[in-house]
Amino acid sequence: MKILATVLVAFVALEHFYFLALEMFLWNTPKVIKTFGIESSEFAEKTKVLAANQGLYNGFLAAGLVYGLVLNNTNMLVFLLSCIVVAGIYGAYSTKKIKLFYVQSIPAILALVSVLLFF
Repeated sequence: MKILATVLVAFVALEHFYFLALEMFLWNTPKVIKTFGIESSEFAEKTKVLAANQGLYNGFLAAGLVYGLVLNNTNMLVFLLSCIVVAGIYGAYSTKKIKLFYVQSIPAILALVSVLLFF
């Protein structure tokens, strides 16, 4: 069952590396503008520095999860996954986009529960 926990944590890490790519490098593309519901390409241009900063934080979360797996450090994984769950809940609440909760928090909750049970 530890394999399941590892796979779920790795999935959350991959998600956050993907968020990094979207927010740091692809923010102005039509696909990202549509995905994030950005009102216009002009607004995307004005907010690209903020998005890049957010992407960098997502990269740190992903790197921390990978490092926690390599070190076999349950406490680190629990902390980072908990942070991701809270960020997803807050993001869904503050943006009024429930999809954010499903994309970010649900995988992290599943990974967190599996780490607590099987790691």
